[in-house]
Amino acid sequence: MSFSRLLQPDLVLEGNVLSISPDLLAHHGLKGLILDVDDTLVPLRQAETNPDLARWMNHIKAEASVWLVSNNINAPRISRIADLLEVPYLTSAGKPSGRKLKLALAAMNLPASQVAMVGDRLFTDVLAGNRVGLFTILVSPMPDLNQIVRTSPLRSLEVIISQYLGVTL
Repeated sequence: MSFSRLLQPDLVLEGNVLSISPDLLAHHGLKGLILDVDDTLVPLRQAETNPDLARWMNHIKAEASVWLVSNNINAPRISRIADLLEVPYLTSAGKPSGRKLKLALAAMNLPASQVAMVGDRLFTDVLAGNRVGLFTILVSPMPDLNQIVRTSPLRSLEVIISQYLGVTL
């Protein structure tokens, strides 16, 4: 598989993770989600979650198994978020390594084709998900509680490089 194919998400959403609906899951035959945490669910430098996130998660969990898989090594932070959302989690994932994605996938007991990796980064989340054979969904970063979206220069560089390699976003 070419590197550009490994960076190509199966689905690019204009909105953040909250734009994923049970209908979207059903349309793509998805029964599980592996979610990145930092900037996908909660802005990196923010301790609190968006009040809409817990409501959204309850709707999604009624339709699909959910795991959080984060590169973050701050286990207490990720644990606090996972506990609030009442979902299992793994930290220190080392994405784009697929090792921890495979652990979450095995715990879900679902085929890779029925599980999506959802994240805001191409070179970590999408690349890891594609390497494991998951359906990949690229979302915009979650805005902070003041509804300000801060896009990192690294994310912008990833988009530029990916488009140069032929990835369509």
